[in-house]
Amino acid sequence: MGILSWILLGLIAGALAKWLMPGKDGGGWIVTILLGIAGAFVGGWVGSFFGLGTTGGFSLGGIITATAGAFLLLFIYNKVVK
Repeated sequence: MGILSWILLGLIAGALAKWLMPGKDGGGWIVTILLGIAGAFVGGWVGSFFGLGTTGGFSLGGIITATAGAFLLLFIYNKVVK
């Protein structure tokens, strides 16, 4: 269940990161959501490592770590593409 919850959190985190990131993105919504899913896995791993969120389900800590991971990957993606 942990992986499925992080995929769902990634969808939410990708949308939140797209909303929070200023300016235009080169990839559009689909790339942002895919980066959100990847960011959720990264954020989930880092959050679990530091005790900020778990991969067991939805929680405020999980949403925050997933959004932070998605925001970080989206930021790196924008710097690499430009």
